[in-house]
Amino acid sequence: MKADKPKIVIIGAGIGGLAAALRLSHQGCDVTVLDMHGAPGGKMRTVASDAGPVDAGPTVLTMRPVFEALFADAGETLSDHLTLQPLTTIARHYWDDGATLDLNADPAKSLSNVAAAFGTQAAHEFEAFSARAQRLFKAFDAPMMRTAEPNQMAVTEAVLGQPSLIPDMAPHRTLAGLLKRSFSDPRLAQLFGRYATYVGGSPYASPAILSLIWQAEAQGVWSVAGGMHTLAQTIADLAEKRGTAFHYGTTATRITRQNGRINGVQTDEGHFTADTVLFNGDPRALAKGLLGERVQAAVSRKHTEPRSLSAFVHAFAAAPSGIDLAHHTVFFGHDPRSEFKALAKGEMPADATLYLCAQDHGHAAANALQRFEIIMNGPPVPRDPAKEKAPCQTQIFERLRDFGLTFSPTPGPDALTTPQGFDALFPASSGSLYGQSPHGLMAAFKRPTARTKVPGLYLCGGGAHPGAGAPMATLSAMHAVAAIMTDHASTLTSRPTATRGGTLTGSATAGRKRSLS
Repeated sequence: MKADKPKIVIIGAGIGGLAAALRLSHQGCDVTVLDMHGAPGGKMRTVASDAGPVDAGPTVLTMRPVFEALFADAGETLSDHLTLQPLTTIARHYWDDGATLDLNADPAKSLSNVAAAFGTQAAHEFEAFSARAQRLFKAFDAPMMRTAEPNQMAVTEAVLGQPSLIPDMAPHRTLAGLLKRSFSDPRLAQLFGRYATYVGGSPYASPAILSLIWQAEAQGVWSVAGGMHTLAQTIADLAEKRGTAFHYGTTATRITRQNGRINGVQTDEGHFTADTVLFNGDPRALAKGLLGERVQAAVSRKHTEPRSLSAFVHAFAAAPSGIDLAHHTVFFGHDPRSEFKALAKGEMPADATLYLCAQDHGHAAANALQRFEIIMNGPPVPRDPAKEKAPCQTQIFERLRDFGLTFSPTPGPDALTTPQGFDALFPASSGSLYGQSPHGLMAAFKRPTARTKVPGLYLCGGGAHPGAGAPMATLSAMHAVAAIMTDHASTLTSRPTATRGGTLTGSATAGRKRSLS
């Protein structure tokens, strides 16, 4: 180890852990990544199918500059490694009354489509709503998403400096309340209410400021050639070329400390020494003691509860027939209030909106097998998870048949991951895919930041600030790397020398296991 560089173990090879590994290894740090799964990506995972690997996690790539900055910080150019295709149609939307709406990358086209589907008044309302989302995104990008530790006072001062933002924020309204006032047609309110689920919330409990999520999509949506998992694998490959050691199929069981500081990670493969640990998992795992009692106080319960939504996710290959699909297609439930009422009770909704990603859209021959992911909102591990699979399958594919869409063959239960399945994949998450719930105006200030209460232990990923989603998790990694390097520089000369053995006299240091990537 170089005397002026930290020795770092990253627990978790999700997009946050991978982005941090790339930045840290590029700066010359000694980096080891441990992951219990067999491949990089975390929630950006795939499942096997007869048509090839199917994305079974995030499907939407937005905020491209975040990823360009990551590659640039590692001395690379994103376009040299990945092919990103801008989508002309951001998403296609179907309602059960026969209405259809495409939102497009071209704002004028989207406006025209809204007018054609819902009338001139709806178009004016959509234009005003889009302008509001743009103002909010521009105002809060720097003081919230781009800052390492959002400060309520600083944000308040920024708002007071631009008083016109206050009505845009609608601070005393939920997202559903804002949308009801913004749109005379309830179908448009239903459409934009769905954006609360992007961060695991209900529009009836999430703050109105989440309307800015529309601007993140309006700025552009891309598909990744090879699927979203290709992004994770590419970042892992670049980090490995810079010296990061990846150990897949390796479960961290305890973060170890000596003389009050971190000194490594115990796993089922042995002990990995380190002076710094970056945890890229659900922060709730720390608070629940899954990584040992000595680091349980690193994250307080108020930073992990209540939980966000989960999902029922089908990933499969089949030949579709019926209605026209886009890369991203949404089939709305009849009554959004009933859907979110069921979710709030911890129940699988009986009248749910369905999202479908056609991974091979525009690249598959007629009648050929294509890869699909279908997502239905679900609660954290429901009351009776053993009885969820069959009703979920029946509901989803009968609902799609009502819209005129069928698949051959119809996917079986093995294609479905339930909230219980996600809890098993991501320990202590309760199946929540987005960490802490976004409900309440102050929710954004309650997420844990990169630094924890335990010296030498840091956080990144969708459960940490600035939140869920691939761009946000990538930004969290940037914040974590900055904190690690700053803290290491400030303590380098005063750090005491660790005594050999200490509390871990009997544990061996694991050798470098060959990467499975």
